Amino acid sequence: MADLPVTPSFRLDGKRAVVTGAGRGIGVACAKALADAGAEVTLVARTASEIEAVAAEIGQRAKAAVLDVADLDAVATLFAKREPFHVLVNNAGTNRPKPMWEVSEADYDAVLDLNLKSAFFVAQACAKRMIESGTQGSLIHMGSQMGHVGGPDRSLYCASKWALEGMNKAFALDLAPHGIRSNTIAPTFIETPMTAPFFADAAFKASVLTKIKLGRIGKPEDLMGAVLLLASDASALITGTSLVIDGGWTAD
Repeated sequence: MADLPVTPSFRLDGKRAVVTGAGRGIGVACAKALADAGAEVTLVARTASEIEAVAAEIGQRAKAAVLDVADLDAVATLFAKREPFHVLVNNAGTNRPKPMWEVSEADYDAVLDLNLKSAFFVAQACAKRMIESGTQGSLIHMGSQMGHVGGPDRSLYCASKWALEGMNKAFALDLAPHGIRSNTIAPTFIETPMTAPFFADAAFKASVLTKIKLGRIGKPEDLMGAVLLLASDASALITGTSLVIDGGWTAD
């Protein structure tokens, strides 16, 4: 009888991971998923109290690192001075929804600088440290279904997330020779502190639910399996793509 194939492991024992925007919502879920799989996880955010509280709840595999990812010098320093990470979850982001004719330069800079510029240089700093140390691993960028479709009042957010998708594909090509994979996760609307004010508008919530074919708003837990897949050896041949978790929104 032929030898049966061995199922790749989803475990991350002995791996080091870093999650930006880890103080709340999706970032907390990502950090918890990675720690549950055995990784040592560094939680990054601007607010010390938030990430320290989350790290304490997760337990001994989690530690907090206070960092504003918009401070590119601080970003470079953090990655240069630490052991190389095997997994990056590039999660920090923001949104300023409004019609395109109301968008100010300050709005543009706030959204594009965090969602794209900071994401680029966080990934660069992480990858440079991995390359110089010969560390192989996975970069995971938190995109959005709005990086695959358009939406009213989302010109800035769509611009940043569509750009993230292109950036991700180019990263995958640059980093493949070094054994580093790069992918995005593209969620639909997820119930988080950032989205809670939007869902207070009953009409908005109803309009969203008409688009999500599975009939419910997403939860942070809905992304945890995808993070584990892309972080682990179970996705060893997956790079340069986007895992869309949208309840069927973009299938229509």
